[in-house]
This record gives sequence, structure tokens and C-alpha cells, in this order.
Amino acid sequence: MEEFNNHTEQKIDIGVSDAVAEGTYANLAIITHSNSEFILDFVNIMPGMTKGNVKSRIILTPQHAKRLLLALQDNIQRFESYNGEIRVDSGPALPPLNFGGNQGQA
Repeated sequence: MEEFNNHTEQKIDIGVSDAVAEGTYANLAIITHSNSEFILDFVNIMPGMTKGNVKSRIILTPQHAKRLLLALQDNIQRFESYNGEIRVDSGPALPPLNFGGNQGQA
């Protein structure tokens, strides 16, 4: 008896422009959320400065935010198994930023 899989594998062709492929440096992520979306702002702020610029904003559904978390955890685990533990400096933190919504900060 033959079994048929209802889930067919699809290939996705993803392109990237030269400007996006170049990347953007950010040294701060500000995460806010509502009941329907997570907003990740990636910021570049120079040491000793009180003003930074948002370089990129990514808006995700809660389900995609959770998938991003799990994928990042998996990739960090694989990275550390090959390269050793990533140490997080306990140096001075930026003061809490409040933009009026529910917020976490990374």
C-alpha cells in the first residue's frame, strides 16, 4: 500500500540586493510589543553619546518572534559548541528606555 504525504516540499527562492547584503551595524536592540506584534529596533549608538539612530526596524507576529527566538537559540548553541562560550560582559548598561509600550530590552 502506498502512502502519500500531504505536505509537499516547496523551494523558496530568496534574493538579496547589494545594499542589504552589505549589512548594517547595530550595537543595541530595543524590543517592544503589543498583543499582536513584536517590534525589534536595531540601533547604532556611539559610546558616551545620548542619541542613537534606529538603523533597522523589524515587525513580527508573536508566532514569528517565537520562531526567531528558537532559531537564534539553536544557532548560538551550535556556534558555542564549535567556538566556545560567548561571554556577556556585565559592564555598564544603558538606562532603561521607555517608549510608552510594553518593552523588553536586549
